[in-house]
Amino acid sequence: MNIVIIGNSAAGLSALQAFRKHDQESHVTILSKEGTIPYSRVLLPYVLRGKLSYDKMSIRTADFFKEYNAECIEATVTAIDPEKKQVICGDTVYPYDKVLIATGSYAVDPPIEGVKQEGIYHMWTKKDVDALAPCFDRCKRVVVIGSGFVALQAAWAAKFRGLEVSVIELMSRIMPNVLDVKGAEILTQKIHDAGVALHTDTVTEKIEKLPDGSFLVHLKDKEPIAADFIIVGTGVRPNTQFLENSGVIVERGIPVDCCMQTNVSDIYAAGDVAAGPTTFGDQNMIHALWPTAVEMGQVAGINMAGKSFVYEGSLNMNVTQMYDVTVASMGKFNDADIARFEELSSPENGYVKVCYDAQGHLIGGCVVGSSEAVHLLGKMRPLIRKKQRIDCPPEKIEHYMEVETFKSQM
Repeated sequence: MNIVIIGNSAAGLSALQAFRKHDQESHVTILSKEGTIPYSRVLLPYVLRGKLSYDKMSIRTADFFKEYNAECIEATVTAIDPEKKQVICGDTVYPYDKVLIATGSYAVDPPIEGVKQEGIYHMWTKKDVDALAPCFDRCKRVVVIGSGFVALQAAWAAKFRGLEVSVIELMSRIMPNVLDVKGAEILTQKIHDAGVALHTDTVTEKIEKLPDGSFLVHLKDKEPIAADFIIVGTGVRPNTQFLENSGVIVERGIPVDCCMQTNVSDIYAAGDVAAGPTTFGDQNMIHALWPTAVEMGQVAGINMAGKSFVYEGSLNMNVTQMYDVTVASMGKFNDADIARFEELSSPENGYVKVCYDAQGHLIGGCVVGSSEAVHLLGKMRPLIRKKQRIDCPPEKIEHYMEVETFKSQM
């Protein structure tokens, strides 16, 4: 059997490992447009901060593919032909019996005049870091457009390196998909305290490049901001361009079932490119997160090996450290999506919010504080997936979770 995996990151690697547990004989080819040594996107800002050496971004060595009896080839997929069962890379064709699409996502530009110019970057790939690193060394001023995880990590890395940093956000508050209102307010204050100029509820009208190569970022009803370079972090989209005329349904991402199967026989999808089931009963949702990609890849790999394995559904969880605090969230935590919550904040742990539905089931939480407080979210994870009802006073929640987690592992 010929297995082709398109993509060389979390989902693709996880699929290979899971597949080989059940099938050691089939020929496996991995196609990667970003080279044959996998790296972690999560580590990019740490490299720019100077906290991690460039080579430490790699998460596997070339020996990994030998160990798993797979051939990893640097190539860009241009099409899939389900009738001939071929993956096409320009003039080269790879036959398949089963194929996994694990192509991840790409950074998108917002509809701002002048956004496509030299000196304006994303922070999404190793190639982006290669372009940004010299700017961090020689420049003094940077404007970051957007205030999601990637944008704020980029801004923190620049501030950490001593640059003058301005962040521009279209919405009225930062990180609406990651933090609730109070958590966002706390992090906003941390950002201000760090010396970053944060402009929320601000429209970027155009970017003007000056004769000396620097920029003026023109804002609606505000003074323009000068910058030596600009980082854009306003979102990503799944890499699905090569699927035109393949018959594979593409909506916001590629819809998959609980086995990671697409609508086309023998074509699977996993990771950021796939819209799959969630813990809360959604049928096709994208959770563009590393742990979700690993889980989905594992499910795909097992099923491609001819076994039957059903995904229990993704549960979103974000964790990062920036501006001297740990920022984390999981499940549902915005007030509009929950019935009630308990705040377990303390001077030691910072802001901690635990959320429930109307029946008392745990459904999520968020943290802006210490790394120790994030352990609470980790203990909540299996209980949320079990739809566990919690019936104890707030001060006993963490102990209850420890007991229940222990029971679930017995």
